[in-house]
Amino acid sequence: MLYIGNHTTSSKGYEKMARQMIANGGNTFAFFTRNPRGGKAKEINETDIEKFLALAKENHFGKIVAHAPYTLNACAAKENLRDFARETMADDLKRMEYTPGNYYNFHPGSHVGQGAEIGIHKIAEILNEVLTDGQTTTVLLETMAGKGSEVGRNFQEIQEILALVDKKEKMGVCLDTCHVWDGGYDIVHDLDGVLEEFDRIIGLEKLKAVHLNDSMNGLGSHKDRHAKIGEGQIGLDALVRVVCHPALQGLPFILETPNDDEGWTREIRLLRESAADFVL
Repeated sequence: MLYIGNHTTSSKGYEKMARQMIANGGNTFAFFTRNPRGGKAKEINETDIEKFLALAKENHFGKIVAHAPYTLNACAAKENLRDFARETMADDLKRMEYTPGNYYNFHPGSHVGQGAEIGIHKIAEILNEVLTDGQTTTVLLETMAGKGSEVGRNFQEIQEILALVDKKEKMGVCLDTCHVWDGGYDIVHDLDGVLEEFDRIIGLEKLKAVHLNDSMNGLGSHKDRHAKIGEGQIGLDALVRVVCHPALQGLPFILETPNDDEGWTREIRLLRESAADFVL
């Protein structure tokens, strides 16, 4: 089954997010756990959660992918910013247990001149503080495009973080197609080679979700500017190959394209139709 949906807003509540995704033709979705540019989280409504869980089961939803706020920087130079990251992640992981067994994705962060090695150690330090034995949520490190001082600009940096985390079974990776393309991984002409490299360095068993985005910029541009499906430098054919790749079956594919619900409905339909016609 192809699990595909788009990034939506949690301000609607879980049930409304699910109903909107069904209307869009999706059977998974991503959402921010709180204000993406701030720190405020909406209070959990247990009745809303119960209705969502029933809808998700009835409509055969795949894993959903929560997203930490953009302001979270686990490797910031200022300790008050790291305190925010630590407290936000710990609170988010508690809240995620209302919808058990799903994914919590975050950008590793920016080392802001401290160097990638220091950034990697700081990220792992916070993960070791917030991960618990009892959690059912898998925390995902997102692959990044490498702009500025981003950590996670290549598979090696992602693996270096994972290697320092004690509770490795609680960790996974979310691969963003725009980010890896902008980061220099040629998923257009050598998808097999990119996935083989991922497997060699990290292990494909750690790949839990895919952000499916076209890119406004060329290979290795380190820009991180998403484009609508088929309108960027990656293109529809390459993205369909991602969706249909045997190594990626069963993963949630999340659209983060610059769209509204009408546009995401078109993209989901286009991808489903194209995947149905795809021949290896």
